Amino acid sequence: MTRRALVVRGGWDGHAPEEAADLFVPFLREHDLDVTVEGSLEVYADTEFMASTDLVVQCWTMGDILADELRGLRTAVAAGTGFAGWHGGIVDSFRMATDYLQLVGAQFVAHPGGIVDHTVSITRPEHPIVEGVHDFALHSEQYWLLTDPLNEVLATTTITPGPGDEWHAPVTSPAVWTRRWGAGRVFVATPGHHLADLETPALRTIIERGMLWAAR
Repeated sequence: MTRRALVVRGGWDGHAPEEAADLFVPFLREHDLDVTVEGSLEVYADTEFMASTDLVVQCWTMGDILADELRGLRTAVAAGTGFAGWHGGIVDSFRMATDYLQLVGAQFVAHPGGIVDHTVSITRPEHPIVEGVHDFALHSEQYWLLTDPLNEVLATTTITPGPGDEWHAPVTSPAVWTRRWGAGRVFVATPGHHLADLETPALRTIIERGMLWAAR
């Protein structure tokens, strides 16, 4: 039976949500997922559609989500629908919606220095999402997160204070993680500010594997 994937893209234009999401639609179709693409959060409130969806890929930075939309998303994931995304499209989506933050397990709070050179370090090399992927370097935003201990962290990135910074020691934040929510699986990768980041072989491999891992 063909599985169904829902790609929801929109929000802040600075993350090029349409172009970024479209990079991964062919991959999903190649893996026998029937893909529906939506430019609105309203679909989350369609309980019948959501119940028949095996994977939600969200690329929606900032903005607001209505109560029935958030309820529909959480209900679907708890019942087994996978939830996946990268960068601000999943971990900086709805800052005021605490039930959403609880679902994904973290919230973006800063990217010190803006665009910086940094390393993504693999911490669980035996996990199938990152198996065979080595530490890799990016010249992009490096996310500092508030997070919780339910995440299974597969990769981290360490932010080192510079002259004039208010913090006094290096801060290590999750960069890739998985999470169980009821019967559903959640996958998050924090890199991906630039479209070119998403074409980086290591990151692209992680995101592609993460989406398949999350799908019911």
